[in-house]
Amino acid sequence: MKREIIITSDGSSTIHLPEWNEQYHSKHGAIQEAIHVFIKSGLSLFSNQKINILEIGFGTGLNSFITYLEAPKMNIEVNYVGVEAYPVVSEEIEKLNYVDELNATKFKNVFNEMHLQDWEAENIISSKFSLTKRKQFFYEIIDVEAFDLIYFDAFGARVQPELWTEEIFKKMFEALNNGGVLVTYSAKGSVRRAMQSVGFLVEKLPGPPGKREMLRAKKVK
Repeated sequence: MKREIIITSDGSSTIHLPEWNEQYHSKHGAIQEAIHVFIKSGLSLFSNQKINILEIGFGTGLNSFITYLEAPKMNIEVNYVGVEAYPVVSEEIEKLNYVDELNATKFKNVFNEMHLQDWEAENIISSKFSLTKRKQFFYEIIDVEAFDLIYFDAFGARVQPELWTEEIFKKMFEALNNGGVLVTYSAKGSVRRAMQSVGFLVEKLPGPPGKREMLRAKKVK
C-alpha cells in the first residue's frame, strides 16, 4: 500500500495512506493529538511511579518518543512495549520532523535509536526508560496483568473495524493490571460499547484538536 509523508495542522508530520484516506496521526496535529490523548489523559495519571506501558500501533514512534521526553517531568520510570505488525521503514523515519517540532534536538539520537534497535528484545534507552518492540498482530497479544497503561492507537474503525472489537478489547482488559487504564483517540459508540462489554469502566473526555471527544477506560475488578 502506498504511503506518503504529509504535514499536519500543527506543523508536525505523519504518514498518509491514500488508498484508505487514513493517517497514522490526526491531520489536525500529530503532536497535539499524541500529547492530549496519551500524555495528558493517560501518562499523567501515574506520576511518581514505575509503570509498564503497552502501545497498540508503534508506528512512527511518536508516542514512544514523547513519553520518553515527558516521563522524567512526572518522575515516572517507564518500561515501554510497542506492538506493530508493519514497521515504518528507515526512508520514512528520516522524513519525520518530530525532533525539530518538539525542540528536542539533543535527543535526536534517542528517536533514531528507538527505530534502529532490535525488535523482540528489551532495549535500554536510558536508566529510566526501556523499549521493547514486538512485530506482532494485535490479535496475537496474550499478555496477562502485565501493563498499567495502554495507548490504543490503531488505525480507525472506519478502515480496520476488526481492531476495535470485543475480542481485541478483551485482550486489552486481560493485559492490564487491576486499576490499569487504556486511552484512545476514538469516541465511537460501538467502541465504547465493546469496551464496556468486556468489563471496562469507560468515560468520555474532551478530544484533541479536531475531535469533540475521546475515550478512557479503566480496569476495575
